[in-house]
Amino acid sequence: MNTKYSNSIVNPILSGFYPDPSICRVESNFYLVNSTFAYFPGIPVFHSNDLIHWKQIGSAIDRPGQLCYDGHQISQGLFAPTIRYNQGVFYILCTLIDTGGNFIITAKDPAGPWSDPVWLKEADGIDPSIFFDDDGKVWYCGTHPAPEGEAYNGNYEIYIQEINLSLLSAGKNPLTSKSTGIWRGALRDSIWPEGPHIYKINGWYYLLHAEGGTGPDHAVCVARAKNIRGPWEGKKSNPVLTHRHLGKNTDIINVGHADLFDDTNENWWMVLLASRPHYGVCPLGRETFMVPVHWENDWPCISSKSGLVETEYDLPPLPITNADPEWSYEPACDHFNGKLPPHWLTLRMPVNKKDSAVGFNSHSGALRLFTKPATMRGLEHPAFAGRRIKHKNWAFSAAFDFSPKPTGESAGIILLQSENYQYRLEICIGLSTKASLRLIRASGKNDETMAEAECPVTEKQIVLAARCEEMALSFFCGKDQYSLKCFSDHHDAKILSTEFSGGFTGLIAGVFASGNGKDTEHYADVLWAEYKEIL
Repeated sequence: MNTKYSNSIVNPILSGFYPDPSICRVESNFYLVNSTFAYFPGIPVFHSNDLIHWKQIGSAIDRPGQLCYDGHQISQGLFAPTIRYNQGVFYILCTLIDTGGNFIITAKDPAGPWSDPVWLKEADGIDPSIFFDDDGKVWYCGTHPAPEGEAYNGNYEIYIQEINLSLLSAGKNPLTSKSTGIWRGALRDSIWPEGPHIYKINGWYYLLHAEGGTGPDHAVCVARAKNIRGPWEGKKSNPVLTHRHLGKNTDIINVGHADLFDDTNENWWMVLLASRPHYGVCPLGRETFMVPVHWENDWPCISSKSGLVETEYDLPPLPITNADPEWSYEPACDHFNGKLPPHWLTLRMPVNKKDSAVGFNSHSGALRLFTKPATMRGLEHPAFAGRRIKHKNWAFSAAFDFSPKPTGESAGIILLQSENYQYRLEICIGLSTKASLRLIRASGKNDETMAEAECPVTEKQIVLAARCEEMALSFFCGKDQYSLKCFSDHHDAKILSTEFSGGFTGLIAGVFASGNGKDTEHYADVLWAEYKEIL
């Protein structure tokens, strides 16, 4: 196997909706996970051995019955996972918000399978992490409201508790001590000290955490102590990394929620989330970035000329043992062949495969979307699948085999930000009792029909497409990808961002079908779907 060398990291290292990164190194291999909220499969697991090329090798939450998202809004679900490795076992801790609380899952292989969750009933709050001390003790670290009561919104405390790994192995609650509060944020009256991680480096315990909220005031801060129970001292120049002083018009904003690690050459790095605004909004959501770190006086410092997150960094040579072109690669055009590609997502998860609204054509392998009652506006298990938008200007198209019945059913493509903010270009039966094409915009609680006409394609198969250029959306249809004609254009893409919708996710382009309140016992087949950047 040939050894190659790399020389630069380009940010973001994971573009599109990949927030809350956590990372660990095992020998020369790096493993990274992200939040997925109410999307399924949950918690993607990425692998790299050069810090440049990243390949998704699985998802930690990947089967019905592992946990339940029922009734969750898109921006609920799985929050802020942490991945760690110790003595042959990988650990992921995460929060299932508003439902189960905090949990641990384990695996011998990071590609899976991962265990069913062990619920940490004694650990309240959010953003769990785990720390393996060199004295053999294991610690849980999380954040919860100030125990005496919140003096203001976001008045949180970072705390620790001991973990008994033998109880965890037996599937029992492993927390064996009362919680000890250790930190309330670096700045006076800080809000939401969150995403905490503990490390031990050169005899010091370090606490890395975010504060300031997940928007433009987000920041990364650090504290240290000689004893894990404290006292902890913050770095006088906190925050160690933020862009909040640059305002909203800079190229990268929302910088925060970080994790530290070292490489095989004893260089230190930090992964973190940040957003790239376009025309004042961030439709791609919060993405994964990386910055180099150096140490001065036993404190971490960002190793860049500006002290900010930059778009490219020189990388000290690390041997690469994989073929570069196979990594960081997602095909432009997906032919499903009886399974969803790893970079595709559905919403929530069915209790079992029998109840799923998403399946496959047993003959062609096409993605089959059943016209069940659930809609894209509700909180059920809709017939939907999609992939992350990764660029500011892009095109998405999909080929359907679908003849709508006059029972209110529909199928088509969707640009999905949340239950209340989306565009749907759908095939349905219109007022003329013939197949119609309809463009729906949701920008609140009501659907608004932006365009409707008798379907210009009379064949059973049809291609629907959307394009975004400088935050203007256009929608197209045709009998194939070579005969697309504009159906409706000049639509505002800004509503497909958290600045309008709220929440924590990024834009997803996908396909859907619905009986719109009825089970019509029908389906739409998706033959292929294509996503590409517009240059």
